[in-house]
Amino acid sequence: MIRFVSILILCSALLAHAESAADKLTVAGIAEFTDAYRAWDGTRFSAANKLFREACNEPSATVTNYYWLGVGEFHRMLQLLGLPANATNQAAAVSAALEASLAALTQAVKLDAGHAESHALLGTLYGMKISGNMLSAVWLGPRVERELKLALVAGAGNPRVQYLLGMSRFYTALRTATRREALTTLLAAEKLFDAEAIVPQRPLGPRWGHDSCLTFIGLCYEKLDQHADAEKYFRKALVLHPEDGLAQAGLARVTKSK
Repeated sequence: MIRFVSILILCSALLAHAESAADKLTVAGIAEFTDAYRAWDGTRFSAANKLFREACNEPSATVTNYYWLGVGEFHRMLQLLGLPANATNQAAAVSAALEASLAALTQAVKLDAGHAESHALLGTLYGMKISGNMLSAVWLGPRVERELKLALVAGAGNPRVQYLLGMSRFYTALRTATRREALTTLLAAEKLFDAEAIVPQRPLGPRWGHDSCLTFIGLCYEKLDQHADAEKYFRKALVLHPEDGLAQAGLARVTKSK
């Protein structure tokens, strides 16, 4: 009996050590990701993703590790999209980051089918693959809707779920009415982000997306030819995140005619 209890204690200690190793790598990755986000630095996003990938290779890897890898690759992709259109190998790098994020998040929802933010990110990534293309919409549209419905079931009050839902609608919008729906969703997400900002953050908990939500509100207003409102939101995004390339480019476009 004593020997059996000793074995249980040893197994528990080994498991805790494995989990600690994964968590330690993830915490280090989040610190690097936070610095990369602040500077909007592609090299640092890549460094964060390396740490997240190492965490996923730990035997005890959980949904949290795969989620953060998906988040890191997603933001590397956004950073690349904000570069000048003629940047060397930009298209290939964007595609590689998108596919890497999809793979990580697909594994995340296999580990936890109720992980709202992973479903929301998957829906957004599939939406970005559509990006106004009618043919892509035919076969990817149902995937987008499925992932977003699953995200809303588990996280309707989550600001990143609502932001990603709005972002997905923005990329799949083919009509003015759908663009207005995207805008409404993003404005609701803005309020949720404001509420989240006063709640203490958990060590492995996410706190990204607020400034990007403001950027996509600006993009929606721009698409709706409401340039004064677009300018207002691009400027709000840049107050929170001065290095946001998408907001910088959007502000330049809507103020060009002044």
